[in-house]
Amino acid sequence: MTELSSRHLLGLKGLNYDDISLVLDVASAFREVIERPIRTVPTLRGWTVANLFFESSTRTRISFELAEKRLSADVVNLSAPASSASKGETLKDTARNIEAMRIDAVVVRHAASGVPHFLADAVDCTVISAGDGQHEHPTQGLLDLYTLHEQLGDLEGKRIVIVGDVRHSRVARSGIWGMTTMGASVAVCAPPTLLPSDLDAFPVDVYNNVDEAIEGADVIYTLRIQLERQQGALFPSIREYMAMYGINRSRLERARPGCLIMHPGPINRGWELDGDVADDPQSVILPQVTNGVAVRMAVLYLTAGRGTSALQKIGEPRGLGSEI
Repeated sequence: MTELSSRHLLGLKGLNYDDISLVLDVASAFREVIERPIRTVPTLRGWTVANLFFESSTRTRISFELAEKRLSADVVNLSAPASSASKGETLKDTARNIEAMRIDAVVVRHAASGVPHFLADAVDCTVISAGDGQHEHPTQGLLDLYTLHEQLGDLEGKRIVIVGDVRHSRVARSGIWGMTTMGASVAVCAPPTLLPSDLDAFPVDVYNNVDEAIEGADVIYTLRIQLERQQGALFPSIREYMAMYGINRSRLERARPGCLIMHPGPINRGWELDGDVADDPQSVILPQVTNGVAVRMAVLYLTAGRGTSALQKIGEPRGLGSEI
């Protein structure tokens, strides 16, 4: 049984083609919902979701909160500076208090790898990872897949190149597992110092030369340089990094015509990619943000145990039947 079908979403590793396709199908229905004049549906009315963000976030936190409110769930937000953890409370005690308050689901983001798994073992409610340490960021991976399917259709045989700080990127890890599961060929490119030591465990081709890596690419996925996670100087300077690995207009011409540009945000313009490339019609960075709400609605819906029978009603004018 996969992590998704057992009420939790802790990572994309282990999910199969059908699991991911199910999320994307449900997200398509919710994508229609968020384009309506009235965007709120009663699907999770009476459900309470706690957003536990022990690490700073803007896009992910707001996206989850919007998804929860669009589904009519009751929402409780907790950030690290305002939490009892800052007073010395252990994660285990936090979990026990969540149980005591009869919370139905927890969305957790934490700097330590494995925290969502710990909570999933410690509480009876649903646990959804919003990113943990250098492990995974599964909903980012799913929204990226949704965006790719929206733009390209079937990913079988498509060539996707992930460029940048792979070593510190949970986005890259979820992306690799999800993209390869859906049939894409994935390559990663970075300076040796920004590649993880366990890269042999991932089904990817590895490059150090970005011009070679992006030759004929269907998608270039640029990653943010995570200076806050680096313990030392892993490359000489931002200027040199941009010269060697940044995606600019002339470099983009090496890719396949119509190559998509993706980035998980926030963008450091002039670092990972030039501003005019970020704003190019080939860029789907803003659609990624929009699609994130629909995908997170789908994840909440499925992990809430609403089942897959509603998929039979996707073709109806109002999406997932009477619930929507």
